[in-house]
Amino acid sequence: MYTFSSKLKTFSIILMVLGLLGIGYGFLSAPKDIQEVEKILAADAHGAHGSAHGESAEASHKEAGHHEAAEASHEEHKGGEHAKVGAADEHTEHLNHVLHQLQNKPWSALYVACIFFLLLSMGVLAFYAIQQVAQAGWSPVLFRVMQGITAYLPAGSIIFFIILVLCGLHFNHIFVWLGEGVTDPKSPNYDAIIAGKSGYLNFPFWIVRAFIFLLGWNIYRHFSRKNCLAQDEANDDLYYKKNFKISAGFLVFFIVSESIMAWDWIMSFDPHWFSTLFAWYVFASFFVSGITSIALITIYLKSKGYLEYVNTSHIHDLAKFMFGISVFWTYLWFSQFMLIWYANIPEEVTYFVTRIQLYNLPFFGAVVMNFVFPLLILINTDFKRLNWVVVMAGIVILLGHYVDFFNMIMPGTVGDKWFIGVPEIASILFFLGLFIFVVFTALTKSPLLAKRNPFIEESKHFHY
Repeated sequence: MYTFSSKLKTFSIILMVLGLLGIGYGFLSAPKDIQEVEKILAADAHGAHGSAHGESAEASHKEAGHHEAAEASHEEHKGGEHAKVGAADEHTEHLNHVLHQLQNKPWSALYVACIFFLLLSMGVLAFYAIQQVAQAGWSPVLFRVMQGITAYLPAGSIIFFIILVLCGLHFNHIFVWLGEGVTDPKSPNYDAIIAGKSGYLNFPFWIVRAFIFLLGWNIYRHFSRKNCLAQDEANDDLYYKKNFKISAGFLVFFIVSESIMAWDWIMSFDPHWFSTLFAWYVFASFFVSGITSIALITIYLKSKGYLEYVNTSHIHDLAKFMFGISVFWTYLWFSQFMLIWYANIPEEVTYFVTRIQLYNLPFFGAVVMNFVFPLLILINTDFKRLNWVVVMAGIVILLGHYVDFFNMIMPGTVGDKWFIGVPEIASILFFLGLFIFVVFTALTKSPLLAKRNPFIEESKHFHY
């Protein structure tokens, strides 16, 4: 049986406390009204000197230009109802726009970290279900590690669902389509494109879908683990066969719910834009993150003297999946980007223009972290058997896919007001601490070896 070390437990609690303090600071430091925004913009424009002053003024000028372009597009959608806006009204509208962006920043940071860790555990659950249905002979010695990671799913689901409800109750403005008056033709906030999608993008239907998806995923996690534990004490393979059947059913539910989830929880931040590859792209991102977390936790447990039957061949196979899914993610990234960029349709290409112009470093940095680095490090077979190499590659992959989620969400919520500062780092620390605490607590609840699995002997002696 695994024992949760006091040092690791203390470390996880410290992370959560620091995270909560930073998250609180992020909300408290956000501007409350347009007067505070005006002071912030004035400080940005005049608070520096020399080249720094020039860069700040240029950033302010770019923000104004970006806002004017967005307003021009908005006016076009409203059919030219308002031809001209007075200078004072335009300035006030601009300040309100920036106010919403800065108020969205701590909410967006919380949302990105929350959904990243939630979907990471979902990636592990999907990988576990695939192993069950494939009747894989190499992986049963890792099943309890996978079950430990998926134990985060209930806690992560509850927190995420609460955030979604708060979005619907207008505690924030991160989802544009949830704004007041966007579907009302008589409102100055009316958006014809969003109104055309209101049959699907409306809060009651949206939150019901979220509840069904989260509940379905957690029900499978509960019963698959229950059957796996029951199999340890059984005299036949009845519970294993039950797990095979429910895993097959879950994978059908998962691929449908995952696609809709990607549209609902991420793509709808940019409700004017859509991509038929997007659901696959999101899946590849959290799937490789989940497999990477299996590898890192397995290596940690092995270093502490647990998982005696795990050998370098098991680590090698996990590293192969890390490498292969990283290449798959890059294929989807390039396919989505290249086709939209080459077609150059204004309604579509705006999505990437925004990210290249305003998020240049994280946008292309994610490609380096999620493709170039894993490719160069993990393409060598011998390197896949070296724990320190897998750990180094794994840390970069996890950071890279956090940045990937950051790129998908932040442009639609904070525009060019992004910065990886206290709210972003604190949100990561809180959910990382919660993840460590929940996962390693779950690992203490049962033996780390699924001893009555029909393929356990094959897995014990897995070598090549």
